[in-house]
Amino acid sequence: MSIDRPLLFAPQRWDWGGLDARFSLRPPADELVTNIHVAGFVGDRIVVCRDERYGWFLPGGTREAGESIGECVARELTEEAGARLTGELRWIGAHHCVSDRPGPYRPHQPHPEQAWLWCTANVEIVGEPSNPDDGEQVVEVRLAEVEEAQALLGARTDWMPDLIALATESRG
Repeated sequence: MSIDRPLLFAPQRWDWGGLDARFSLRPPADELVTNIHVAGFVGDRIVVCRDERYGWFLPGGTREAGESIGECVARELTEEAGARLTGELRWIGAHHCVSDRPGPYRPHQPHPEQAWLWCTANVEIVGEPSNPDDGEQVVEVRLAEVEEAQALLGARTDWMPDLIALATESRG
């Protein structure tokens, strides 16, 4: 699959987090998962969110201390998209990361190794994003066609269109 998605599977440097990352279809150990993001589908459309600082992104974020993957996803969908799961959460891959920072981003997180989990699920929009003070301040939630989601997310990260294609194909 990496041949079909060279940008997704290429080694990456995430300077903002001091991370060297590599995407893999190999599942990470649960204790290494620090962040979870979801390609949430409403029918054939994907939920994308926009904040004024970073632009378009898939809902998801940092796992809290003691929080399960499912609890993190439920919280992040509510906070950033005003959405909830209506089907099974399925992981599609992960960025396995190594940090060069002196310590973890948050005290409860593993260090220097960590993983960012990417998932897909059916969701529904049930309200407005809750926008907690310590999170992204979402100004728009959009149900985008696959190609539109790839264009919006690809403007920020060149490998994101490949991830959206993988999420779409994994739906069966």
